[in-house]
Amino acid sequence: MIPYLDLSPEVSSALRSKQPVVALESTIISHGMPYPRNVETALQVEAIVRKNGAIPATIAVINGRMKAGLSKQEITNLGKLGTAVLKVSRRDLPVVIAQGQNGATTVAATMIIADLAGISIFATGGIGGVHRGASESMDVSADLQELARTNVAVVCAGAKSILDLGLTLEYLETQGVPVLGYQTTEFPAFYTRNSGFNVDQSIDSAEELADILSIKWQLGLKGGAVIANPIPQEFQLEYAVMEQAIQQALAKAEKKNIKGKEITPFLLASIEQITGGKSLDANVELVFNNAKLAAQIAEYLRVS
Repeated sequence: MIPYLDLSPEVSSALRSKQPVVALESTIISHGMPYPRNVETALQVEAIVRKNGAIPATIAVINGRMKAGLSKQEITNLGKLGTAVLKVSRRDLPVVIAQGQNGATTVAATMIIADLAGISIFATGGIGGVHRGASESMDVSADLQELARTNVAVVCAGAKSILDLGLTLEYLETQGVPVLGYQTTEFPAFYTRNSGFNVDQSIDSAEELADILSIKWQLGLKGGAVIANPIPQEFQLEYAVMEQAIQQALAKAEKKNIKGKEITPFLLASIEQITGGKSLDANVELVFNNAKLAAQIAEYLRVS
C-alpha cells in the first residue's frame, strides 16, 4: 500500500484485473481552460478513453491525498476553483500533501502518481519543455526530467508551441527519452502538425508502440517516452498565424514580468484571446485525439 495514495474503486478494480488504464492530468482542468469548458472537456476525455476500451484515471491531489480516479464532483470542483487550485509538480507534492491542500497535477506530478499507482500510459495535451530564452532564464520544465526517470509513456501533441522545440528535443535526446511519432516523421507543435523538427522514429500502429514500450521497460531502461500524436488535420491552426500569436503573448508576459510556473497558463490564455478562441478549440480536439490513442496503446500493452 502506497502512503497518501487513494485509487478510486473503478481504477483499483481495473488494475487488479489487469484491464487497460489511462492516466489523465488535472492542470488542464484548473489552469488550461475556463469553466465550464474545462469540466466538459475533462468528462468528454474520460468518455473517449472508455469508448476505446480503457478505464480513465484522472489524477490530482485532493485534501492532501494523491488521487488516481476522480469523481465527477471532484472534477467539477477543480474546474470551478480554476487557478485558485495550486499547480503541483514534483517539488510541490510533499508540501501540498503535508498541508492537506488541493493540487492540480502537471505532467511531471501526474507521471509520479500514475507510476505509484501502477499506470504506465498517460494522455495529455502537450508536454512542457525548454522555454524560449532559456539560455538566460534557465526555465526548463520538470516534465523533461520526469520523462527521463519515471516509467510512464506520455501521449501528447508534441510540446507546447510556446516553447523552444529544438532545445526541448535536444534535452530529451541527452536524457535518453525516445520521441516516437505516431504516423508522422515530424514532431508536432501542439496547435499545428508541423514544427520543422523530426521525431526519432515514426511508428505506424498502437500495437507497435506498445511493443516498444514493453521492451524498453523489460530491458530495465528507466524513464518514459514521448508519443507524439499530431492534432488531426481538420483542427490544426496555421503555423504562421500561431507563431505571430505566440510572439504577441510572449511580449505581453515579458512586459508584465510573468515567470516560472505562471508563464504557461498566462501564455495559453493570452493566445486564446488573440486567436478569438480558436486555440482553445484546437487544444480540446488534440486532447481528445491523444486520449483515443493512449487507450489503444494501453490495451495492447496489457496483453504484450
